[in-house]
Amino acid sequence: MQIGGVRFRSRLAAELDPDLRREAGLSPLNRAIIGIILFSLLLVVLETEPSVYEPHRLVFDGLELLVLAIFAIEYAARIWVCVENPRIASRWAYARRPMALLDLLVIVTMATSLMGFEGALFRLLRLLRLLRVAKLGHFAEAFRTIASAVGARRYELAVSMAIAGALLLISASALYVLEGGAQPDAFGSIPRAMWWSVATLTTVGYGDVVPVTALGRVFATLTAITGVGLIAMPAGILASAFSDAMQRKRDREDKDGS
Repeated sequence: MQIGGVRFRSRLAAELDPDLRREAGLSPLNRAIIGIILFSLLLVVLETEPSVYEPHRLVFDGLELLVLAIFAIEYAARIWVCVENPRIASRWAYARRPMALLDLLVIVTMATSLMGFEGALFRLLRLLRLLRVAKLGHFAEAFRTIASAVGARRYELAVSMAIAGALLLISASALYVLEGGAQPDAFGSIPRAMWWSVATLTTVGYGDVVPVTALGRVFATLTAITGVGLIAMPAGILASAFSDAMQRKRDREDKDGS
């Protein structure tokens, strides 16, 4: 009986832990877990609409309870099988890992919300559970590629962020001087003017605050044109970095294949 239990634990560990899986990609069980996480997020979104939630409260609560039970069983299963991985010293060591603590936090927030605690935003923490599953299989390689690309261009990105901060301060200060007297509510201080600067430099342009003086509009035009280049600069840096990282990845694969 003990041997059978060990074998079952070993097979289950291979389904839950990508380090123990021989095949590439996500296991069917982890794919199912992703589906359940996405379904639970859909429930949270729909529950914020009273016209949908109130007439079907019992259905939603029942589905939430079912998802909670599945997450609790999955958490217990991961704790049980973790010792199959030789890199994990003990179950207690695994339980203290950030991702395991996140799993437990999601379960606790789901349970408290079902008991009447209003925590729709807290229940969105289950979205972070996708990060755990995203670390598995090919997703892990993709994240490593992205991290490598960003790390390789960290200095260029830091410079672009510094330029962005300087332009933000300059534009806010200029509009404070030019528009502060005409619109004290919107431009009466540099911090107030920063809202307009952020919206303009990022090319969002909400339009809730606009300059009314001639000089203010001239400077606003220059700021808007500068914002186009400001957005393009980090985008170009990242695009180049991703291209280089993907090329290095293909070179390694070609080398391994040969």
